[in-house]
Amino acid sequence: MAEDSSKQVMYLHGDLDLHVIEARSLPNMDSVSENIRRCFTACDACGATDTKDGGGSRHHERKIHHHRKIITSDPYVTVSVPQATLARTRVLPNSQNPRWNEKFYIPLAHPMAFLEFQVKDNDMLGADAIGKVKIPAERIASGEIISGWFSLTDSSGNPPKADSALLLEMKFTPCDENPLYNHGIAGDPSHRGARNTYFPLRKGCSVTLYQDAHISNDVKMPEIKLDDGCVREHAKCWEDICYAISEAHHLIYIVGWSIFHKIKLIREPTRPLPRGGDLTLGELLKYKSQEGVRVLLLVWDDRTSHDKFFINKAGVMNTHDEETKKFFRHSSVICVLSPRYASGKLSFVKQQIVGSLFTHHQKCVLVDTQASDNNRKITAFLGGLDLCDGRYDTPEHRLFRGLDTVFMDDFHQPTFPAGTKAPRQPWHDLHCRIDGPAAYDVLVNFAQRWRKTTKWREFSFFKKKISRWHDDSMIKIERISWILSPAFSVAKDGTYTSFPQDDPKLHVSSEENPGNWHVQIFRSIDSGSVRGFPKYYDVAQSQNLVYSKNLVIDKSIQMAYIQAIRSAQHFIYIENQYFLGSSYAWPAYKDAGADHLIPMELALKIASKIKARERFAVYVVIPMWPEGNPKDNVMQEILFWQCQTMKMMYQVVAQELKSMQLVDSHPLDYLNFYCLGNKEEIPDTIAQSTGDADKVVVKCRLINCKPIGLIYY
Repeated sequence: MAEDSSKQVMYLHGDLDLHVIEARSLPNMDSVSENIRRCFTACDACGATDTKDGGGSRHHERKIHHHRKIITSDPYVTVSVPQATLARTRVLPNSQNPRWNEKFYIPLAHPMAFLEFQVKDNDMLGADAIGKVKIPAERIASGEIISGWFSLTDSSGNPPKADSALLLEMKFTPCDENPLYNHGIAGDPSHRGARNTYFPLRKGCSVTLYQDAHISNDVKMPEIKLDDGCVREHAKCWEDICYAISEAHHLIYIVGWSIFHKIKLIREPTRPLPRGGDLTLGELLKYKSQEGVRVLLLVWDDRTSHDKFFINKAGVMNTHDEETKKFFRHSSVICVLSPRYASGKLSFVKQQIVGSLFTHHQKCVLVDTQASDNNRKITAFLGGLDLCDGRYDTPEHRLFRGLDTVFMDDFHQPTFPAGTKAPRQPWHDLHCRIDGPAAYDVLVNFAQRWRKTTKWREFSFFKKKISRWHDDSMIKIERISWILSPAFSVAKDGTYTSFPQDDPKLHVSSEENPGNWHVQIFRSIDSGSVRGFPKYYDVAQSQNLVYSKNLVIDKSIQMAYIQAIRSAQHFIYIENQYFLGSSYAWPAYKDAGADHLIPMELALKIASKIKARERFAVYVVIPMWPEGNPKDNVMQEILFWQCQTMKMMYQVVAQELKSMQLVDSHPLDYLNFYCLGNKEEIPDTIAQSTGDADKVVVKCRLINCKPIGLIYY
């Protein structure tokens, strides 16, 4: 203990290449279970000796050997700093000399005195500690290769068993010594995109960027000149989606946190309506499915909502999931509610937490569109695409205007009680349309999620006939010659397991075209929510997936954000609905569990620029509070965590300013948070309808800024 307190806490900001190789001489943590098993199997083992030799004797010997197998520890290793776990190996059952041979690439942005390795025994309800190893932070920071056997000690400082040890190898590289961060992702000479991600960089793509759901022709937008001298044309997101759905020939796949069948995509048309453009979303999808188009909807299943046995409950989040599913019942549209399944390999307690408190937040629309030479291709729409009530908005962010026209039957204001005369909730979002090879990566993501969700549907007790293990509702585009598709490798259950690095036939633009884009798809998801992730560690590692205990995780978003932040030279601009994280360094409640690195990475980036005496700024745009009543306990908790995050970041920046003796500088010179708002005169019709203008609660409203976007330079 004295040694622990004597070590100085320091920030390690860089990348740790870690190799957890093996352990030796671990104690048997399951000895009680083994003794009980022996009591119950002793008679069976004795009786087995009376079996006569015969054709099945060899099989019987294997069976006896299986029963006599010793039950012992199921070890795995965790890598941690105070209040945060950085990595976990997979669990190796029944082994006192386990060999994991696992490699990890761990971004570090943590204050620590030691890096701790703890060997644990996995159990159904949790884990038992076997022993730990501590490596001093100052030794890691030296950049030397640290390799060898390290003795394990238990909580009292004694070895759990004679000669118990852990074999490790590691090397730390500080950010300023890593050439990867000398240029931005786009400036990478090798054009490999963000590293350590599941989907590779795709060339030959086109991208259309959208601001908000719609931009009417009456709105005057800033003129943005492009490199080729042209002026950027502001596209209309929901209108383009409606056209794409209307013109689809084969497939329409939609994923959403919420999808509401009653909304209308086109309300202020800027061009002639397509076929079905005057219909609601639900009616349009039914119309297309009747034409023979395969329409699949994957909607998050809010477990607090119900529509069974004459009980109708909207749910805490009011996502209309049950209502939308009911609307498409008995139609050719397949609408599946997707709960947030926790992996069955997690402990029982963690399964309940994930299933109850976490959501599916992916949003995308996939359709087939016209390609060259009378072929079809896959087009993907991504972004804040919740095709539900309250999300239609324009850059004007109207509060009262249009309530009886554009926003008729679509008034959404969760902040105030129902019946209160109040402005509508303005809603700001970012979206994009992707054509080219990257759109097929979005299709792979949909397929992996669809297979996982429909796996459970196919064994419903209420089905007259149990269907095959795999679900045939997805169109096999590789079998349709006129739909362009890469050479997917497909497993027996229909899941895409691998795909080519690049396929020129999918390109929609040449490298010489000024409008050509390189696109890379990122996501955050684990094997509890997708089907098709590899089951073996070496295959998972080759696909840049992380094995964590018994879970396989795609951490692409965090890895890409970290590389972008560390590569930025002048500024970073972020828009998000929430902003909290790096709880391990909060002033209080460090064990909150929101331990992702982004806030700390931003703060340490600023600190590094202050130390170099270079100008740098971070701008973060968030709503004053996320969607809902700010007085609710949940909302107050979120706001408190955001406050802790901001305090932590400003403390890091202020400390560096003090260290550099920049007395004329202030943390606000480097880090700023903004909340967008709008104000509007209350129309006479609304004021008069209340009988008392004072009953109209406000004529100014903060804008809910929901996109997840990061721009850096």
